[in-house]
Amino acid sequence: MPADSRIAQIAHSESPSPPLTERQEARRRRILHASAQLASRGGFDAVQMREVAESSQVALGTLYRYFPSKVHLLVATMQDQLEHMHGTLRKKPPSGETPAERVAETLMRAFRALQREPHLADAMVRALTFADRSVSPEVDQVSRQTTAIILDAMGLTDPTPAQLSAVRVIGHTWHSALITWLSGRASIAQVKIDIETVCRLIDLPSTSD
Repeated sequence: MPADSRIAQIAHSESPSPPLTERQEARRRRILHASAQLASRGGFDAVQMREVAESSQVALGTLYRYFPSKVHLLVATMQDQLEHMHGTLRKKPPSGETPAERVAETLMRAFRALQREPHLADAMVRALTFADRSVSPEVDQVSRQTTAIILDAMGLTDPTPAQLSAVRVIGHTWHSALITWLSGRASIAQVKIDIETVCRLIDLPSTSD
């Protein structure tokens, strides 16, 4: 299987909902765009479901059928933002010589993209933090999209269980770095050090399962 196909499969496997029609997908895109716009202006509290419905030109009841709560909506917004980010990153692949260097470069570029929209980043990360079991499908989609971004940077098409474990730890560290930066407890320099440190897991010799 080609690398792009394999990574796309990882990013979109076990989708929480059946395929949407073209009209439904267009409506969903309007909703996600409205959510991102409101969050960019005022963060988590600025995203009110009634305002999202009005901005995206859908009925409030329809909005709730797509996203049962604001947390569902903002976690889905994060997955959508990561998907767009993945496409941008693919247009200019990382230049590092080792997989660890390429992943660290990729994640720092993704981090800086979020840094340019701090209110949006804060809203999405807060939603992830507040998410309960009912939001598990959407949270899983964020995790799969993050995994796909990392695997793409590594150049892997068929990761081993040990490699996937390393990727999960790297993803957790990246999300944690976002939280500590957004709360003012870490500088950009510290975030970079932490990401570069955890990415070295990729270059460690594999152990037999």
